[in-house]
Amino acid sequence: MQQLTEPQIRGSFVNCTKGEAARLHVPRDLDERPFADLDFLGWRDPGAPDRCALVAERPDGSLVGIALRFPPPQRGFLQRSLCSLCLTTHPRSGVSLLTARRAGKAGREGNSVGLYMCTDLACPLYVRGLKQAEPGARFEESLTQEEQIERLNTKLNAFLDNVLK
Repeated sequence: MQQLTEPQIRGSFVNCTKGEAARLHVPRDLDERPFADLDFLGWRDPGAPDRCALVAERPDGSLVGIALRFPPPQRGFLQRSLCSLCLTTHPRSGVSLLTARRAGKAGREGNSVGLYMCTDLACPLYVRGLKQAEPGARFEESLTQEEQIERLNTKLNAFLDNVLK
């Protein structure tokens, strides 16, 4: 992924108004993010624990940003969940159903789509082995790392396509 600036990020949002995009929290450490190892930039809003955002570069080179919501935390003792993008398992609330309002008229009518993702939005780093989940959280796969990255991007772009419908 290319290095992003705050204006690029704010201008990429498709499922919120320009005013909402202007008020979104954008990470202050953009210069320190490992963009070369990211398939998308994802972050949580520290002022609103039920909100996060994601910006991805589409196959045509355009940027698409989406605002997402987290469900309220569930209480569970031995529950483990699997991320749909990177296939990493996490205990308890490490994977959440993130929902995005659809773009355009469908979103204004209240339609949304969801995807089970790592709550810390670090899927690209898990796939590349740059961030470690707990032991046994990543399945040993016969796919190469490049194939796993391609799978992550295919699933992410399918989700973004659903948001854009």
